[in-house]
Amino acid sequence: MAGKKGNTIGVDRTDDRPVYIVGGGPGGLATAAALRARGVRAVVLERSDAVGASWRGHYDRLRLHTTRRLSGLPGLPLPRSCGRWASRDDLVRYLESYADHHELEIVTGVTVSRIDRAEGGDWTLHATGGRLLTGRAVVVATGRCHTAHLPAWPGREDYTGELLHSRAYRSPAPYAGREVLVVGSGNSAAEIAIDLIEGGAARVGLAVRTPPHIVRRSVAGWPAQRTGVLVRRMPVRLLDAAAGLRGPLGTPDLSEHGLPRPGTPLGTRMRQGAAPVVDTGLVAAVRTGRIEVMAPVASFEGAKAVLADGTRIAPDAVIAATGYRSGLEQLVGHLGVLDEAGLPLTHGRRCTPKAPGLYFTGFTTPISGVLRELSLDAGRLARAVAARH
Repeated sequence: MAGKKGNTIGVDRTDDRPVYIVGGGPGGLATAAALRARGVRAVVLERSDAVGASWRGHYDRLRLHTTRRLSGLPGLPLPRSCGRWASRDDLVRYLESYADHHELEIVTGVTVSRIDRAEGGDWTLHATGGRLLTGRAVVVATGRCHTAHLPAWPGREDYTGELLHSRAYRSPAPYAGREVLVVGSGNSAAEIAIDLIEGGAARVGLAVRTPPHIVRRSVAGWPAQRTGVLVRRMPVRLLDAAAGLRGPLGTPDLSEHGLPRPGTPLGTRMRQGAAPVVDTGLVAAVRTGRIEVMAPVASFEGAKAVLADGTRIAPDAVIAATGYRSGLEQLVGHLGVLDEAGLPLTHGRRCTPKAPGLYFTGFTTPISGVLRELSLDAGRLARAVAARH
């Protein structure tokens, strides 16, 4: 049982107007620990039955692309036993230990459906069972990968083959000896494609719409993340120029294998919210033809996937690594705090004048590593909350 965990909230536990944190992932836990260190009561509301729910649901192969030393949350480093690149299970165990270590107040099985302003500058949270919770501030830490997105391809509903979102993928075992088309050009698509081919799939295609930037996870022992830390505040135009050079930020040329260099520079793509693909075997697999790069999916016809170049294929399964949506519209969309993509206008210690006391963390894709930036955000956010509330 992680921290002071429970599954009910009584009136007596809300009378002192705590800071409510929606989401029990790394961002929510780090912020709760930082607030507790400043003497501010923070209550984490988690809709599942355990912390780190989104991490528990990732595929078996998953390992962090960020180093152990730069991925720990405030007040407790990742243990050395995780190795340099922690696995999914390592991180889940760490999050459980983190909640216990900091004695965090976590309430599981609670879904917050809407957040509203209350009298006196407080906030009201509409929670499971019709409960209304009142807090002096709210931190939304549900993250970018909240709601799986499956494109509305023409013919999708009538497709007779196996179609699933990457969120449902766990291991290559069910696909041994089968032909699989992976749709997407992000890290999940790349790693699932590699997992499939190494796990015995007969043929793996990778349908790519936007060629990604690909960076080496480390070069001569120097991790790409440390380069990201060094350049994280570099102006976009300079980062774009640096990424165009050969080196840790340079993207290999796979044009002759159907994967051209990206048309938009790295810094600009990062500013648009697209993280580079960290190479854990994709480049070699594409060069040797073990993974076949294909045109993007345009539609489905019966048992066939129709690609943008007119090619029709009939894979045994299609795995759509087509990303996620924040799912914040119902929660806070009426408050005027989201942009056109449904992402928060502010993050970390800042909040909009329209919603003072409403904070967001975990909705960016920093080149220096998400967990590292979540840790930095947690401290800044806690200072801001302690000073203003």
